[in-house]
Order: sequence, then structure tokens, then C-alpha cells
Amino acid sequence: MNIHEYQAKEIFKRYAIPVNEGSVAQTAEEAFEIAKKLRGAGHFFAVKAQIHAGGRGKGGGIKIVKTPEEVKAAARNLLGKKLTTPQTGGEGKLVSQVFVEATAEIEKEYYASIALDRSAARPCLIVSEAGGMDIEEVAAREPEKIFKRLFSPQDGLGPDEAASAANQLTRDSRTAQIFASLFQPLAKLFLDLDASLVEINPLAVMSSGEVIAIDAKINFDDNGLYRHPEIAALRDPSQEDPREVEAKKYELSYVGLDGNIGCIVNGAGLAMATMDIIKFAGGEPANFLDVGGGASKEKVAAAFKIILQDPKVRAILVNIFGGIMRCDVVAEGILAAVKEVGVKVPLVARLEGTNVNEGKEILKKSGLNIISASTFAEAAEKVVAAL
Repeated sequence: MNIHEYQAKEIFKRYAIPVNEGSVAQTAEEAFEIAKKLRGAGHFFAVKAQIHAGGRGKGGGIKIVKTPEEVKAAARNLLGKKLTTPQTGGEGKLVSQVFVEATAEIEKEYYASIALDRSAARPCLIVSEAGGMDIEEVAAREPEKIFKRLFSPQDGLGPDEAASAANQLTRDSRTAQIFASLFQPLAKLFLDLDASLVEINPLAVMSSGEVIAIDAKINFDDNGLYRHPEIAALRDPSQEDPREVEAKKYELSYVGLDGNIGCIVNGAGLAMATMDIIKFAGGEPANFLDVGGGASKEKVAAAFKIILQDPKVRAILVNIFGGIMRCDVVAEGILAAVKEVGVKVPLVARLEGTNVNEGKEILKKSGLNIISASTFAEAAEKVVAAL
């Protein structure tokens, strides 16, 4: 789960990570009033579109202005419009609120984050002296400028580890000490709240000598949200794919993709393999969708409805291996979906496992034009051909 910058900065404050003063606004008038209250807290104002995507600066979603009147104009130009960045895709994301903060001259930009190193199965502090909008390019072109430090998930980031990372960034002992004192609470936040990413970019040394988290990004592990209801309450469904929001209601694992073959599968591994074999057969999957091991017919019907919300879907592949999941239940779900919403695109079904004969008989007697397949490869070939 992602949250907005202004929400992340509220969490930063609780961990004594320094940020600029600011507030969120839903209208240009609110932005104007916030700027008037902040006058004197900095030399400039930053007006930042609040969307769940990086690269806002490159997309024109961050404006630096000098007066409350300019804040109002900048907010008016952003609110209610879709912002396209390198991370949003062509459709962009709707800006429904802006964050207005007081800021000052930046002397030097750095980068700092905590992420999970999956190969080492440990959290990792990542820092660079080349912070700012081009950090991805820096990582690709000049990896030697990226410094990583693994640490224990039980013990957290120790003072020596934090100091070692800080000394990679600067030779100024005072600044290095400030960095080190900031990296430790950053790691504690990551561990305390079951985050999957905590990022500051840029982490700035200001002309005054202060060190400020100019931007703040926190992503959370959905599997840990039951332990943090206060974090789960920060979710903004308007920034998420509406199909994924709907899938969560039915406890379906759904991720929208760019292809035209909808997939309904039970089990994450089988779902990944299904997408692979569709690609191998020359097709493009429209989604990842795992209905789970013990899905009801209502769940299967919901999966069909979610897939059919995607106008790009031109065929559907149902690939079920019945273990806990019974093939006759899947067949009943298919019929329920067809009856409720109609399926006007070709439908290929491959059922194997528990109650497979009963499931196939249900589909056969339905009279529906369902293309049957016996093997994994045959199912992929038939759904691609059906396009």
C-alpha cells in the first residue's frame, strides 16, 4: 500500500525526521490560506501534486513560487487535472489535493532509503551523494555512487552502521553526524510499521546548514496492515486501479496489465506460469488474477466481472488445478458470471483436479460456447487463436 507525501511526512515527524512546515489543500483557496500562515517560515513555497507516483517534478507536478497568490495560481493549475509522470503511464493520475510547504535554498541534494534486499532476506540502507530527480539514471549509469548497508531486522540499524553510511556521503563531520542520527530512526520506522520502502529524495542540506527531508515516500507491506489499522486508514482508493480496489473486497489477488487476454487462475505460482505460457504462445496477458485455493462460486463470478471491466480484454483463459478448489465450483462460478454480466468474448477453460469431471459436465450441459482445453499448452494456444 502506498500513501501520499503529506501523510509520510506526518509519520516522519513522529520519528523526529526533519521536514519542512506544510499542510495539504483540496482547493486553490485552501492553498492560499495555508501559504499565508506559512509566510516567514521559508524563502519560497513548494506546491506539490499529491499522487501515488514518483517523477512528479519531471511531470510538472511540483511548482516553486514566492507569494501566496502564486501558490493559489499553481494549485488551481494542478487540482482536478491528470498528471503524467514517468511512473504513471500514459493515462496519468488525477490530482485531487496539493501539499503546500515553506522551503528555502538547497545547497546539496542526497538520497536515502530503506528497502528489503530480497536476495539477502534483510533490510538495507541505500544512500547516494547524487540525490534528486535523476536518481534512477544515476543508479543505472553510475552504480558506484550508490552505497548499500544491510542490517538486522531484529536489532535494527546500529550507530556504527549508520555512521559508516553517512561517511560515504560527506567528509563534513557535522553533516555526517546529522545523517547518521537520521538513518537510525528511518530504519526503525521501516521495521516498526512493516514498510516495504521508506525513501527520502532529496535528503537536502540547506543553505542554512539544516538537513531536511524534502520529499517523503513510504510503501507498506499489505500483509502487515492488520497490525497497523491506523496505517490502513491512510489508503486513498482514488489513486488505485478501481479493478484492484474491487478485487480487494473479494480477497482476490489482482494486478492489471497491458495485454488483451484475461486470466482467472487459482494459485499465485500457476497464475505466473499462465502469464508466461500465454506470452510463449504469442499472446499478452491482461492481468494477474489469483482467486485463491478455496474460492466460492461468488468469488469466481466476481473475478469475471472485474476482468470484463477492462475494455482491452478480448478473450479469457480460465486455468484451474483443483486441490482445495473444486472444479465444479469454478464451473458454477463461470455460469453465474455469464448469467449476471454476460461474457461476449471467447472463453477458454482448462480444468484439472478435484471434481474435474463434474466441472466439465456442468460446462458441457450449459450450452455456452466455451472452448475446452486439456493441457496447459493447449489452453494457451487456443486462447491466442481465439483472438
